Amino acid sequence: MTPRLADLGAELVLDATRVILRLFLPGEGLTPTRSRAADVVARITALSRAEIRAASDELVAAFGDRHDDLDEQLARHAETVAFRTPTDLRPEPALEVVLGAAFTAEYAVEAAALCNPSAMVHPDQSGLDEHQLRLAIALRCIGEGHVSSVGFASAVIGPGRRWEFEPRASPMATPAIGDGTWTREGLREALESEHRLNELSGAVIRALPDEFRTSELETAIGAVPADLTRRREAHGDLDTIRTMAWSAYSASFAPETRLSQRVLMPVSDEESNGIEDARFVSFTDADGTEEYRATYTAYDGRSIAPRLLVSRDLRSYSMHRLLGPAATNKGMGLFPRTIDGIHWALTRTDGENISIATSADGRSWESAGVVRRPRHLWETVQLGNCGSPIETDRGWLVITHGVGPMRRYSIGAILLDLDDPRRVLADLASPLLRPDGDLQDGYVPNVVYSCGGIVHDGTLWLPYGVGDQRVRAAAIDLDELLDALEPTGGRSA
Repeated sequence: MTPRLADLGAELVLDATRVILRLFLPGEGLTPTRSRAADVVARITALSRAEIRAASDELVAAFGDRHDDLDEQLARHAETVAFRTPTDLRPEPALEVVLGAAFTAEYAVEAAALCNPSAMVHPDQSGLDEHQLRLAIALRCIGEGHVSSVGFASAVIGPGRRWEFEPRASPMATPAIGDGTWTREGLREALESEHRLNELSGAVIRALPDEFRTSELETAIGAVPADLTRRREAHGDLDTIRTMAWSAYSASFAPETRLSQRVLMPVSDEESNGIEDARFVSFTDADGTEEYRATYTAYDGRSIAPRLLVSRDLRSYSMHRLLGPAATNKGMGLFPRTIDGIHWALTRTDGENISIATSADGRSWESAGVVRRPRHLWETVQLGNCGSPIETDRGWLVITHGVGPMRRYSIGAILLDLDDPRRVLADLASPLLRPDGDLQDGYVPNVVYSCGGIVHDGTLWLPYGVGDQRVRAAAIDLDELLDALEPTGGRSA
């Protein structure tokens, strides 16, 4: 009989008061005959000095406690329309506040849903008792327009079978965005995969150093012969090259921010409609270097793409596109280390089976075949991983999700060979967790789903989303789970 995950009674729910500030340009996306921004600026600059100061005081009183960097962000947004202000207008802080506020909107990061958690060891283990461990929990936050972002929470597990979410800090914080990095061959491969490698893009690539930052791209474009850059078709080609290069970026939060304040919002074009389901893992490289890595799904409103996130401290991050024929769908989960110098990952390139991929550098991925196809009714529609494989002395434990009749998502498990993860050693005939009872309802009914658990003190600890709406936590004795897995004879698929 299959054991079941035991719910630990801990729950994290969405909080619509968790807001950030975003640039707001009225009429953006339309094609007006005149600028609405110009009209707004004209109305504000026509106000008396007393009216401006009163409005500034009211805005600071109403929103100052909701945002640590209110003045800084309003000043930045005011700068975006500064060219529309009269040149003889004397700059004044109150006017900057009011102008900036007219082009600013609050955005509730998780107003619609909070789900799909991924657990990892928190970089701060201070203040804990013996047998306790602090976890960092990455969350999929869904806000207005169903746009997803990556937020964070923390939890303390132990002693015993105990899970406690720590209070989340406010106000929320967004990072400073900076340059990303590429290799010349990586950009070439990315453009080739989009069928945009031609004479112009080839000339740009040739002018780049072996490794470069995105800000160096313009220097390379400037070195391309004018015969190529002044052709009519060149404008579209250059836009493609820039968009591709700028899809890599860095994101750094202020040192004083706490993990639960931080949120990673979409930045690049391919993320414009959301960054979804980050699957974090503590990765150890062959040289002993340790860092957090995660794959996540970028969505631009039409297509999806798996991307890579890397961080040493969960404060500074680098984001990069994943390349290669195996980096084409949702659900990629990285192994926590290389095997014989090769990077491995679980994927779902065909949308319904668990596949496996390999990479020499962790960025460009080749398919290594299907590992597991749906075998049971509860997974007959679709099968995928729930996060990265977990190394045990018996094999790689993979928590899975299966979709069955009534589009019901359940959680199961399989075991892969440590030396050759293409071999399935054992699996479960029935789920560890089903969306039954009070787990059935939610924003998306009949869904229990996780993006990654962790083993500690002989226990598998698994945070999971319920109904794509809230997050709960469950646990099971690791040996009990491994003993329940039924041998498959090492066969795959």
